[in-house]
Amino acid sequence: QVQLAESGGGLVQAGGSLRLSCAASGRISSINAMGWYRQAPGKQRELVAEITSGGMTTYTESVKGRFTISRANAKNTVYLQMNSLKPEDTAVYYCKLGTLGLSYWGRGTQVTVSS
Repeated sequence: QVQLAESGGGLVQAGGSLRLSCAASGRISSINAMGWYRQAPGKQRELVAEITSGGMTTYTESVKGRFTISRANAKNTVYLQMNSLKPEDTAVYYCKLGTLGLSYWGRGTQVTVSS
């Protein structure tokens, strides 16, 4: 089994910054990609950013230039640095890990951006 532990969410004013962390533990053999998704009330879960084992990154258009995803492979940890936060970034942020054709999800961490 694989466990994902997210941290770093909270309440911040518009224009502020937060850094999310997600540490993976358990029976991890080969990680294909790790990423962050978010789900706002009444909306579908959407990809925010993803990073492959080779370091290639993907961002949803609305966060480009503001968010940065990074990864510490030795620690099986992925980070999401979020700058210039906007109220529309308010959501529950979930960490996802893909390995050997399977996907694992964290429980989520709340990010609230006040205007």
